Order: sequence, then C-alpha cells, then structure tokens
Amino acid sequence: KGIYDESLSSFFRNVDTRSGGDGPDIYKGKICSLKARALLIDMEEGVVNEILQGPLRDVFDSKQLITDVSGSGNNWAVGHKLYGCQYRENIVEKLRKTAEHCDCLQCFFIIHSMGGGTGSGLGTFVLNLLEDEFPEVYRFVTSVYPSGEDDVITSPYNSVLAMKELNEHADCVLPIENESLFDIVNKIHQMISSGKLGSTVKQNSLVTSSAGSTKTVQEKPFDSSGVALAMIVLELNSARFEGSLNMDLNEISMNLVPFPRLHYLVSSLTPLYTLADVNVPSRRLDQMFSDAFSRDHQLIQADPKHSLYLACALLVRGNVQVSDLRRNIERLKPSLHFVSWNQEGWKTGLCSVPPVGHSHSLLALANNTCVKPTFIELKDRFMKLYKKKAHLHHYLHIDGMEQSCFSEAISSLSDLIEEYNELDATKGGPRTDPSRLKIAV
Repeated sequence: KGIYDESLSSFFRNVDTRSGGDGPDIYKGKICSLKARALLIDMEEGVVNEILQGPLRDVFDSKQLITDVSGSGNNWAVGHKLYGCQYRENIVEKLRKTAEHCDCLQCFFIIHSMGGGTGSGLGTFVLNLLEDEFPEVYRFVTSVYPSGEDDVITSPYNSVLAMKELNEHADCVLPIENESLFDIVNKIHQMISSGKLGSTVKQNSLVTSSAGSTKTVQEKPFDSSGVALAMIVLELNSARFEGSLNMDLNEISMNLVPFPRLHYLVSSLTPLYTLADVNVPSRRLDQMFSDAFSRDHQLIQADPKHSLYLACALLVRGNVQVSDLRRNIERLKPSLHFVSWNQEGWKTGLCSVPPVGHSHSLLALANNTCVKPTFIELKDRFMKLYKKKAHLHHYLHIDGMEQSCFSEAISSLSDLIEEYNELDATKGGPRTDPSRLKIAV
C-alpha cells in the first residue's frame, strides 16, 4: 500500500532523503526511502560489493558496511583476534548508530557461517561485543554449519572454536546445515521439473533464470538457500503483525531454553515452496503440522522424533484458530518424546497475517537432543586434525592465540555433548513426578 507502518519498521527505517545526507526518520505516512536496520560485515569486500551492485543496493545504508580486502584466510584466529581488535571501535560505533534509530530494541539477529575465518571468528567476536555493549538485549544466532563434503580443510577448527563462543554468549542458536539447504533447493527443482500439482514457477523467481526456464541445479545454490535463512528470520519475527496470540522474541528464549547452555533449537519450516515462488496449492492445515515434524522440512539433518524434546514452539501465520493448534498438538503429542518434567512443554504463537502467496505457514522450533550427532561429528573431525597437530601453526602465530584456546574449545564442546547424553539417558524412563520437599509440621 506504500504506507510505512509498524510491521515495516521492524526491519526498515523510513528515511527522508530530500534534506540531503541521511535525513530524519519519517515515522508514519508515505514510504520515502527504506534503509535496512542491518550492519553488513565481511573481511572480503567482494561479497558486500555484490550486494551493492545488485537489486537491493538502495536498501542497505552505505554507512553501515564494514569490509576489508583480503579476507581471513579460513582462519578463526585472524577473524577473532586480528580483525576483531582492529575493527572493534568501528563495529561498536556502527552498532550504536543502528540501535539509536530503534524506538524499542528487542533483539539482535546474527547470521554467520561456522566454517570460514570471518564468519566463525569475527562473527563470534561481534556476538561478544553485543553482550558487552547491550547486555539486556537478546542475541539470536543463525549459524550455518559446514557439510561433510566441505571445501575448507580447517573448518573443524573454526567451527569448534566458534562453538565455545556460542555456548557462552548466545541466547538462542538456530543451527542450519548446508546439506539440508541443498536438499531443500533440490526438492524445489524436482517439483518444478516434474510439473507436479500443476506447479508453475513465476518469471524471474530465485530458482529460475531471467528467461523463465528452470536453471540446472548449480553445485552450490547459495541464492536459493539464502532465502531459507531469510524466511526463518521473517517467521521468527511475525509479532510485527497483528495476531490473536502473538509471541515476542524474548518469549522464545524464556520458554524453550530450560538450561542456559542448551540453547540450540532445531527449526523446520512449512511450506518450503514460498522460497521458490512456486505456485503450489496450499497444504491442508493438519498436513502442514505433520510436515513441520517430518525430516524433509528441517534445516538440520537430525531426527527429533526419536530423540528427546525439552520444549517445542509453533509459530503459525494465517487464518488459524487456537482450537486448530490445540487439536494438532494433541494429535502429534503421542509420537513425540518429551522430557519427564516438561510433558506440556509447548509454546504457541498465532499471527493473523499469512506470508505472501499462501493461506498459512508454520515455523516449528524444537529444543531437542537430536542436535547431538551434529556436534559429535564436528568433534570427531576436529580431533582427527588436532591429534596430528595439523595446521595449528597457522593459528598459533596470531597474537593472543594460544594452544589452550583449542583445548578449552574442545572441552566446552565435550561438556555440551555430555549434557545432552545425560538427558538422553532419562528417555523412556517411567514418568514419575520428582519427589517433593516434605514440609515438617
């Protein structure tokens, strides 16, 4: 409608550019010039330059970009210790500027990768900065974990060093695996090529070329898989719209994280095909809830159904009633194993505005012990290199980086795995109430 309202102000400022320079924000009324409430940081300028030459160039404020030339060379220590110290003041200043433009600062989303040097090193450095500068504001981290066929040899080191920081400084982490993203993109391509359900693809959608003919699947379809991450951030923040049972971001952390370190949430999204701009008939409502608990719709390769749930949140958008939610939770409950002390561990959010092109959508967030295999595999890959002390010298010649950083990081990860093991050991036990304190009369 071309009107700047509260839902739009969650992610964008409305800037009056007529007054020269960075004009004042216009609060209500017509959209003048939207600027994203975002800070883009990359130690290799190519990626950010690509955005500045692309169709979104006007959305990002050129004053909110921080780049270097050479990149971090797939080295966590370069990103965290070297560039972290070098750019600290600059990052803090730009963070403060962005925060000052907010009426009500609710949360920071950090989106970074675990395998490379800048994503893991500088990404977790920024996470620490946020805790120092804005201790009261929640930090939600979306971390892209490397796949088994990884093109970065040192990614196990980078990921485990980054994991220690995530354990200690994040409020919620949504792990996402590259392999799951590739699977999702391939599924979309299969749907398009099979012409199933009379599916048509809109011209110029993300998974088609400008000619409208379907692209052959690229080896690494980054654009389409990037959209999956964007979808999660959008669905998480559905409280920006009206809703009968809106869920605030801080409620997610409050309800889904019973123990501070166990803050890794498995996300699943339905429908996935919003990503592709594919005109597929909407899934029936009950089918959508079933989809959210199937492996095909998860953004991490894990099996929550056969693991232990600590808590689960369902964020629904569209014309859905509370009774629909209740009915589906009751239907799904028998097939899911919840921890004995939290059998009713469901948190629900209803937002009446559906995503574009669909009648309803659902984001399910599960705090579940099924993330453990991902961490165990990461630990094994780390140990293979570390036992041989392979590539260590690249890290140790960076100022402030010592071998103790590695041993602390791996013991932090081992402790986390052990905490999940202890919970798993209680699975299938009798559902007895914990013994109460006896009150002496």
